[in-house]
Amino acid sequence: MSQASELHPETPASEGKGGRVIPLHERKARIALAGNPNSGKTTAFNAYTGSRQHVGNYPGVTVEKKEGVFRLDDTEVTLVDLPGTYSLTAYSAEEIVTREVLSRETPLAVVDVVDASALERNLLLTVQIMEMGIPVALALNMMDEARRAGMHINSEMLGRRLGVPVGETVARTGEGLKEIMAAAVAFGRENARREPLRISYGPDLDPVIAEMETLLTERRVLEQWYRPRWIAVKLLEGDERVREEVREAAPEVAEKLQDLHDVVSAHIRATLNASTEAIIADYRYGYIRGVLSAGVISREGHRDRMALTDKLDKVFTNALFGPLIMLGILYVMFQVTFDVGAYPQGWVEDGFGWLGDTLSDILPEGFLKSLVVSGIIDGVGGVVSFVPLIMIMFLFVAFLEDSGYMARIAYMVDRVFRAFGLHGCSVMPYIVAGGIAGGCAIPGVMATRTLRSPREKLATLLTLPYMACGAKLPVFLLVAGVFFPGNEAVTLFLLTLAGWAAALLTARLLRSTVIRGESTPFVMELPPYRLPTLRSLLIHCWERTWMYLKKAGTVLVAISILIWAGMTFPTLDPEAAAPYEQRIGALEDRLAALPPDAAEAAPLNEAIEQARQELGAAELRHSLAGRVGSALEPLTRPAGFDWRTNIAMLAGIAAKEAVVATLGTAYSLGEQDPEDAAPLAARIAADPGWSRATGLALMLFVLLYSPCFVTLVVIRHEAGSWGWVAFSMLFSTGLAYAVAVTAYQIGSRVWG
Repeated sequence: MSQASELHPETPASEGKGGRVIPLHERKARIALAGNPNSGKTTAFNAYTGSRQHVGNYPGVTVEKKEGVFRLDDTEVTLVDLPGTYSLTAYSAEEIVTREVLSRETPLAVVDVVDASALERNLLLTVQIMEMGIPVALALNMMDEARRAGMHINSEMLGRRLGVPVGETVARTGEGLKEIMAAAVAFGRENARREPLRISYGPDLDPVIAEMETLLTERRVLEQWYRPRWIAVKLLEGDERVREEVREAAPEVAEKLQDLHDVVSAHIRATLNASTEAIIADYRYGYIRGVLSAGVISREGHRDRMALTDKLDKVFTNALFGPLIMLGILYVMFQVTFDVGAYPQGWVEDGFGWLGDTLSDILPEGFLKSLVVSGIIDGVGGVVSFVPLIMIMFLFVAFLEDSGYMARIAYMVDRVFRAFGLHGCSVMPYIVAGGIAGGCAIPGVMATRTLRSPREKLATLLTLPYMACGAKLPVFLLVAGVFFPGNEAVTLFLLTLAGWAAALLTARLLRSTVIRGESTPFVMELPPYRLPTLRSLLIHCWERTWMYLKKAGTVLVAISILIWAGMTFPTLDPEAAAPYEQRIGALEDRLAALPPDAAEAAPLNEAIEQARQELGAAELRHSLAGRVGSALEPLTRPAGFDWRTNIAMLAGIAAKEAVVATLGTAYSLGEQDPEDAAPLAARIAADPGWSRATGLALMLFVLLYSPCFVTLVVIRHEAGSWGWVAFSMLFSTGLAYAVAVTAYQIGSRVWG
């Protein structure tokens, strides 16, 4: 008896193997049969059901409805033959029917019949079914023809990458049909509450999808039929049917969702000259190409001409040359940033210096002048002066993202992630958080939503703050320029690698101790290469720069004012200040009594300046911030940090940009004569308390210590516990301290 005829015997069984009585609910299963037109789906349906078919039409449409019943071992299977369709986008009656059957009749599983010789095209439907959260088994049909054409498909590898059962079938002869159906039934029973496939749709769409998903989840819109993320994606695709359903179920939510759709659609048109639907399709096909890459398909003899993307990937993702090219690109990015950005950075510094001098001449002596000049101008100006460098870096990052190369970086980096207990999908959150210097930890944390495993998500959440985010760059740029002149690019490049190393090693530690568990399969989306438009690059660059400037103009101004107040009050007692003032007064009297060109004038000026600096230091140490910083000095001295640096580190917990702003304020308040004010870099370079070892320790500490306040709040939301927030703060700060102390002690011995 052939395999085909064995699928539908007439005599039902009541006992399983070994004589075990099968419960009634386990004896029945409803399976949907899906596939593209001409994939052999109808042939497979006929092979499964034989003459036991029921044919009619779906209500309200002329689309044929076919069901059949057959017995598979101890299970009675009702097989629903879905209309042949290429996708689940509601363009045709067939697509609408297919989607509604899957969402509302809730089959146990779907057997997706695909043409083995055209996998990339056929898998588009598979991916969309998986996004609905329905268990899928993949039938690679017409394998006889594929073999004759010299094609070999590693079905086991394909199954691992998709996370679904995969079987090779020949529907015409019945080969493999029973096996894949048995696998589908078992898979459906084991994965009744299967999480849907979550594909990243890029930096423009992912945040919008997450926001839509949150709105839909909170109001439980259409939850009886669809997953929230699936609805969000459909709305961005412009699916009118879904839009109408949402509008009927929750009009106020529909309005908010439409506003989000309109904003991101306009943005996509302006930057990429494309529709959101086209972008979604590109990323789906990119996902499929990632699934089929490297070993899934091989051909003997003649090979089809490769597409341009495939040709480029032969070079850019090569196991040997790919990582070298990647490191070269990153190094060039850093080098160009410093070489080109040095000129506009100097112009900005000069501009803030002129502004400070002008306001010093206009404003009367007192607290207002100190607040404006030392608190705001010197605090915020120290951060804003790095905007030209950051803009150049953002321009590079935008090019890497829009060209499609960023996904290749993620693909290559994934090769080492398994060794450290992380999921490959962790790559993108790391990159977003600053894996390529200039990102932000906040969207990086939110990007971990694409991770299916709670353990891998948690490990990623706790380690991605080690990346070189845009907020840390001002510190790195400042210190590297002072203590590593001529080697700024190398320094920033090595710091970026240090962040990755710290994240991976910490993840390995966590996954081996407090967050144990098996890793889940990984598939990386590989979108096609594009040549970005200048308009797109400039818009993306400006959006990120504007976010940075808004932070400098709001959060940093507030922090600068608070830090200034903490460094100013309480003021030094008149009795304590009197010796300094008497000394300064006496020196000034002696200077005034000298002839204009007297040789004794220079030493007296130096003595006056020294006395003023001592008075400024005494006032600062007496302030609230000075007392806190001084109290911490015995603890931080082994890392080379003085009380000023301690205050800056505390301010950095609020926002990392505040580190430079606070240093600027601290050193500005130490200057009594505004005309003698120098850029922060010059002040640090002239401070005997600083050294190259101190600079190295500071950069490493800033790289690793506690995430900023907003990031901690987002971690709390994603991790679901304040305990993990406390762990992130304490563990990261402890690690940063240990690394900084080690770096300073070694550096002091090497450099002196």
